[in-house]
Amino acid sequence: MAELVDHRGQPLRKAVLKKEVGGPTLAGVRQPIAGYPGDGLTPVKLAQILREADQGEPLAYYELAETIEERDLHYVGVLGTRKRAVSQVDVTVEAGGEDGLDQRKADMVREWLSRDELTKETFDMLDAIGKGNSWTEIVWDTSEGQYRPQQLVTQDPRFFRFDRDGRTSMLRGGVTGKDPDEPLPAFKFIELHMQAKSGLPVRSGLARLAMWSWMFKAYTQRDWAIFTQTYGQPIRVGKYHPSATDEDRATLYRAVANVAGDCAAIIPAGMEIDFVEADNLGAGAALYEKRADWLDRQVSKAVLGQTNTTDAQAGGLGSGQANVHNDVREDIETADCKALAAALNRDLVRPWCDLEFGPAKTYPRLVIARPPQEDLKMFSEAIAPFIDRGLRVSQSTVLDKFGLEKAGDRDDVLRPSGPQAAPIAVSPETRQALQAQESKPAEHPASLIARQMAEKADPAIRAMAETIEAMMERAGSLEELREMILSGFPDVDESDLRDVLEQGFVAAHAAGRSDAEDESA
Repeated sequence: MAELVDHRGQPLRKAVLKKEVGGPTLAGVRQPIAGYPGDGLTPVKLAQILREADQGEPLAYYELAETIEERDLHYVGVLGTRKRAVSQVDVTVEAGGEDGLDQRKADMVREWLSRDELTKETFDMLDAIGKGNSWTEIVWDTSEGQYRPQQLVTQDPRFFRFDRDGRTSMLRGGVTGKDPDEPLPAFKFIELHMQAKSGLPVRSGLARLAMWSWMFKAYTQRDWAIFTQTYGQPIRVGKYHPSATDEDRATLYRAVANVAGDCAAIIPAGMEIDFVEADNLGAGAALYEKRADWLDRQVSKAVLGQTNTTDAQAGGLGSGQANVHNDVREDIETADCKALAAALNRDLVRPWCDLEFGPAKTYPRLVIARPPQEDLKMFSEAIAPFIDRGLRVSQSTVLDKFGLEKAGDRDDVLRPSGPQAAPIAVSPETRQALQAQESKPAEHPASLIARQMAEKADPAIRAMAETIEAMMERAGSLEELREMILSGFPDVDESDLRDVLEQGFVAAHAAGRSDAEDESA
């Protein structure tokens, strides 16, 4: 068999497939202890970190990206929302063809995807949404004489960098962690790039965009804390008598200094403590809050593409504007799902099939997507006029769209809540006619039943007649009218007329049995 190579052109090295090669090392360059470049961050220092990443050394950039996820509650919240939205979407597998081998490959992948760990693994892969890149190592199992992904290990992005071209991923320290940096071994890593904008991978992550907002918000929060500490409590002014001794003054000063924390103090008689409040405290505090909220909204726009589902502004949640913003989120989720599926197909599914079955022209394909949501109300409103004009629509098609089952012969069927065919009873008009004929010979029950059936059936017959009249107006010829009647009447609702006839037949049958019994008596 020809030598296997991955999509980067790297040859297969079977010796590294069964062990983890991208983790931290005790004596190599991949150290588990990270730095904290966010401490004392300034605009100059941040610009330097980003410039180093552009020049091929993204270590401090990845450390700072991790720091802002730990320290900015809003950023980690919206970022986690976006990652969880994708990690919980169902994954399906499409076979590469119809023959038996294609089906075997697809079934192999489907069985592996049923693992409980898949949700966590995809969530960790989506770390690329923030940092722009993520690397997940595949540890292969060959204990049964076949290749199978045993474990997906999320590796720290600090252990990787890009070659001078800015696109080729390099493993720091190579396979041993002590060698020179080298390209990723074939069939070992799932490399996911998530682009918030076009450009080099290291410059396309959301963290690069959010770092400036986080730094400015950190300044705002620091100033807000100083403001609160200074003006959150009124200024304490101690007043002493001119004859007070130095010891009295010291006692008063200690009381003034400690009254805020201790909430209690004692001072000599004749001395006073006044509390002076600033008049502009509300406006000053609101300025800091508005600035922090504004920065958070910009981060929401960058991460989720909108603000209404995270920041409930006036006219936001539940409004038409919020529905538009939700559509934007669906677009972002769809793009994330496609990017994740593409990386899994390229770096996991195809290499697995190559190792197990050899290279082929077709491969199974993972699909990560939510089923399209159809507006059933709009569908029903749009299809009703066509049905009224004679369009024949299968009941099973409509039932499938609404997720309903066809009613069985013995099932109770729901009826419209409007007027229904009532049991045959004597109407007021018929009652008056009977009362007027009390002196006349009694009318046979069959005649009464026929009259009542005519009264009850009249609305249903009129409705059917109106449908026929409408068809006659639209038909251009007798042949067209015939086709319209034949195609339209199988779906005409005749339930009301059927109920009237059934009740009439029952009454007529009962009347006939009564007459027969009277004659036999």
